Amino acid sequence: MRETLDQSLRRQGVSRRAFLKYCTALASLMALPPGMAPAIAAALGKAMRPSVIWLSFQECTGCTESLTRSNAPTLEDLIFNSISLDYHETLQAASGTAAEAAREQAMKAFYGKYLLIVDGSVATGLQGAYSTVAGVTNLDELKKVAAGAAAVVAVGSCSSFGGLPMAHPNPTGAVAVSDIITDKPVINVPGCPPIPVVITGVLAHFLTYGTLPETDLHRRPKMFYGETIHDRCYRRPFYDQGKFAHTFDDEGARNGWCLYELGCKGPITYNSCATLKWNEGTSFPIESGHGCLGCSEPKFWDKGSFYQPLSGGTWTDSGTLLAAAAAGVAVGAGAAVLSRARQHHAQEEK
Repeated sequence: MRETLDQSLRRQGVSRRAFLKYCTALASLMALPPGMAPAIAAALGKAMRPSVIWLSFQECTGCTESLTRSNAPTLEDLIFNSISLDYHETLQAASGTAAEAAREQAMKAFYGKYLLIVDGSVATGLQGAYSTVAGVTNLDELKKVAAGAAAVVAVGSCSSFGGLPMAHPNPTGAVAVSDIITDKPVINVPGCPPIPVVITGVLAHFLTYGTLPETDLHRRPKMFYGETIHDRCYRRPFYDQGKFAHTFDDEGARNGWCLYELGCKGPITYNSCATLKWNEGTSFPIESGHGCLGCSEPKFWDKGSFYQPLSGGTWTDSGTLLAAAAAGVAVGAGAAVLSRARQHHAQEEK
């Protein structure tokens, strides 16, 4: 019989104080007040460490690389204290027959209770023959393992939406996990790759409540994908003032002005990049001087140039900037442009 999390932590010498600190971090990840930490601690303490099976399909391993750089909770906390990662082809020590046996054993022992995590798109062309592991197609493997899962987490844009493997002309017939699995709860954690803390935050919610968090129309957790990058971007004031970089080395770029005219997709991209960032909150692409590519949005890979302004109008293509400056209504004009761009994006999504 598996230990409860509380028993596991006590055996490892983790103090109650350290555990509460850990739960406070989890509360923050789930956008809950710090006062919820004791309730989270009580729920986690009684819970058995859930079995987790991680499958990798058509992907670049970037999502796993992102996970290994999580800082709250750390990878070590996540794997050794909170969950039982029973199968992960990249991180597991076992290989070959021993690895496959570990997965089969976990599936049998925790049927209907384990959490399935998938990164990478699923090849459906030639009955799935484009991508196989140990002679078994990803398509068949997904169906088999998902059958006994309590829920499925699609990590990364490839598993969430098909990703780059799905880009035109899509020779492998790549599709998203949710296109195949329709009888289980599926949550998407898109991004290329996703933010490490977002991955672990979704797992933290499952650990605490035994359910997946509330999602938006693309099955993304609202607590991390509820606002656009533009809404929280530190360059937003420059957008409102009509100050834009027009090349990557002009005065505007050197002054940190808005990258909208250089194709930044922040206004139509829902993610936490501007607040959570990468490398323990050090930076994100816009802060590094490059516009957002929109990598957490469906079909971002086939929507044209990353370096052309959004469809629906920009400040300069219709003289909006000059008119706004003359009238002193830059913020209102910017909002109108942004509204048109988002409406155009919404129509493309349908």
